[in-house]
Amino acid sequence: MKTNTLYKRTLNQCLDVLARKSPGSKLASEPVLAAELGVSRTTLRAVLAELSSCGIVALDGRSKVLLRLPCAKDYQAGTDLGPLAEIVERKFMTWMVGPDCSPGQSINALDLARQFGVSTSAIRECLNTFSHFGLLERQSSGRWKALGLTVDFVAELFDMREFMEIRAVERFMALPPDHAAWRTLAFLEQEHREMLAEISWRYRDFSDLDHRFHKLVHGVAPNRFFINIQGVMSVIFHYHYQWSKKDERQRNHVAVEEHLAYIAALQSGDLKQARHACAEHLKTARSTLLSSIEIASD
Repeated sequence: MKTNTLYKRTLNQCLDVLARKSPGSKLASEPVLAAELGVSRTTLRAVLAELSSCGIVALDGRSKVLLRLPCAKDYQAGTDLGPLAEIVERKFMTWMVGPDCSPGQSINALDLARQFGVSTSAIRECLNTFSHFGLLERQSSGRWKALGLTVDFVAELFDMREFMEIRAVERFMALPPDHAAWRTLAFLEQEHREMLAEISWRYRDFSDLDHRFHKLVHGVAPNRFFINIQGVMSVIFHYHYQWSKKDERQRNHVAVEEHLAYIAALQSGDLKQARHACAEHLKTARSTLLSSIEIASD
């Protein structure tokens, strides 16, 4: 992992941490922050120096005070700037639904680690996660067998997603007005409007925006019993937009508009309206996902 990528990823993660605080709040000590972000204190200090130069954090010896909340322009752009586990899962899912993988194929963890440029331990953790949901079968000598995605498997997983997201909407609507999630939602709304205005040439960027929007809705009050399944669900549901290229621009255009209706419903304060917008979006997403699976298997 390149140092510059690690720095940018840590900066974005640190901004996420700060977005949940209030201006004037004191930050945790360097050892605590470094442990929370999973980086060295050297990397953390570089990030804090940048945050100080941007006027987000005031540094005075060991004291660190939040001066202002982060905004969208403070974040570093890039597809490989999230947590390492999420990056590996996304790369693996993209590989798994691509031409290099087919049901029944043998998978070598070491080969994948080299191909993705990550450690073998990161790959093994990813493969273990996917095997729990019946997508892979462990074999001997560090090898796995791909079982593939089926319509029945995805339909069952989607049933679980619908249940989880409706409950997430209810928790989101119960947040106090000053909760940082509402500010993040406003940032995402603006990003959706910008993408809609530029959809003719930016429609392939939608999967990342989709991932961040649904992650926000689910992330305000995560259920400990659903945490393990959420990663796999996220990868499958939010990357299906890339599987089939048929009507890709139109499908993503519709999805952006549905997201904006969903966001407006959340902001309205009307729980019934929010549930309806969520259900309508998930109904469309189910249809496009199952169509993608059927096309891919033809």
